Amino acid sequence: MFNPSRRVLLRAPFAAAGAGLLAACTGSDSGSGPSSGPQGAVGGPAFVPAGPPGYVNPSDPEVLAAERKRGAGPVRTFRFTAAETTLDLGGRSVPSWAYDETLPGPLVRVTAGDVIDMTLANRLPANTTLHCHGVRLRCDMDGVPDLTQESIRPGADFRYRFTAEHPGTYLLHSHVGMQADRALYAPLVIDDPREPLSYDKEWVVVLDDWLDGVEGSTPEEVLKQLRPAGSTDGGHMAMGPGRGGASPSRPATASAPSTGRSTGPSRVLHKSHSRMLHGEGGSVAHPYHLVNGRLPGHPDVFRCRPGDRVRLRIINAGSETAFRVALGDHEMTVTHTDGYPVKHTRTQALLVGMAERYDVLITARDGVFPLVALPEGKKGRALAVLRTDKGSKNLPPADVHPDELDGVTVPARRLVPDDSVALDDREPDREMRIRITGSMERFNWGFDHKAYSVQERRAVRAGERVRLTLINATDMWHPMHLHGHTFAITGLDGVGARKDTAVVLPHRKLVLDFDADNPGLWMLHCHNQYHSESGMMTVLGYRR
Repeated sequence: MFNPSRRVLLRAPFAAAGAGLLAACTGSDSGSGPSSGPQGAVGGPAFVPAGPPGYVNPSDPEVLAAERKRGAGPVRTFRFTAAETTLDLGGRSVPSWAYDETLPGPLVRVTAGDVIDMTLANRLPANTTLHCHGVRLRCDMDGVPDLTQESIRPGADFRYRFTAEHPGTYLLHSHVGMQADRALYAPLVIDDPREPLSYDKEWVVVLDDWLDGVEGSTPEEVLKQLRPAGSTDGGHMAMGPGRGGASPSRPATASAPSTGRSTGPSRVLHKSHSRMLHGEGGSVAHPYHLVNGRLPGHPDVFRCRPGDRVRLRIINAGSETAFRVALGDHEMTVTHTDGYPVKHTRTQALLVGMAERYDVLITARDGVFPLVALPEGKKGRALAVLRTDKGSKNLPPADVHPDELDGVTVPARRLVPDDSVALDDREPDREMRIRITGSMERFNWGFDHKAYSVQERRAVRAGERVRLTLINATDMWHPMHLHGHTFAITGLDGVGARKDTAVVLPHRKLVLDFDADNPGLWMLHCHNQYHSESGMMTVLGYRR
């Protein structure tokens, strides 16, 4: 993973990682912003999803007007190719699907106000899309199949073009089926042109749980293992050829071809428990856990000098694992969560749910130090190394367990937003209550006992302050993500930190406030990939 110095960041308008980075990655200061007309595939008509009338569709005038308000800075052009490949995890090669044959995918870096013009070339044997997780963008560029666009067929390209308005640490990933549990993800950093933090180096840290290609396992087959014998998906899964065809609620989007027979060993996790998650850690026993695509025996090594102030951008790209993260012999200062600044808070460890991001600062000591990501309620660990010596000391062992992992861990709900991003005290105009339902035994996840349907809407109106109460009626924890918006964690246990993804513990509730200021159709879903693909998704729609 590319680790730019602070001096490099200040010199360059954007940076990108890896020798085979992107098939094309250019910057232009003379281009125009997003066009005023509907966009989809280049030259194609606007996409209108199935559903009831009276709602703002992804490319409607209200969406275009909101995009124009974001402005139009320099155009930054990128190209990703999604294709089958063989990946080296550090001593272990596995077949998988990836962006530009790298794990993680290439770092995309722009400055707030830039226009991202990114083409995804689909060379997979299945349909795909690209979602910019956490980015407040125009609805028709959100990458949700059958809701904001048609999925991209094999051999086709799709052009995503939008203004990157807000600085922060984000994540790109496929939003089709179980593809995000492969290597179809990449870090996205939007730099602040008026960056208030002072630091010397930066380390992008991407965490992942991995099973694809290990002893024949695939995410789709593992999802089948989790379902009771003889059960069906209830018409809410992104289904592909050979998997039963399309359903009325969600047209076929082809997650992966199926051979019709089971492959790989059972990956069902039994007797899992996490004190921090108040119950079971998960349902899937991933055989590997990675930092920046590397196994603990061959870790990613970040080098700097003693005394350097280092910014870590920590991203959990895993599909079913929360990680407890700590850097041996160092205290971390949390500066951002999900891209938004918080009042600086010291901690020894962090609990990072799927698709959450945390920015922290550390002052590097002299020596060799393990950065450990412990999978909550699961076996194994992920490891990377920070070193400031000249290489005379050995790397930490793969099973190293720094004391900081068992130290103070500050939860997201206790983080206080920076004054610049704190929501005001406005009373909500609309209150919405959603029950999180389902069970591990039946694997029938959903909201209010209903599985996902692209045609159903939960209504809001532009300009409203919305209070969303998520009531977890299950024995499992869920990282909940709202597309196109950020929310403030409120209620008795929350102090207003701005986020787009937050953990709801078993039999607890989470109260979230957000402003309905981005018209369109937006998904709300659990970011446990195995839960969302079993029905735990719904749509917030803007009424006209």
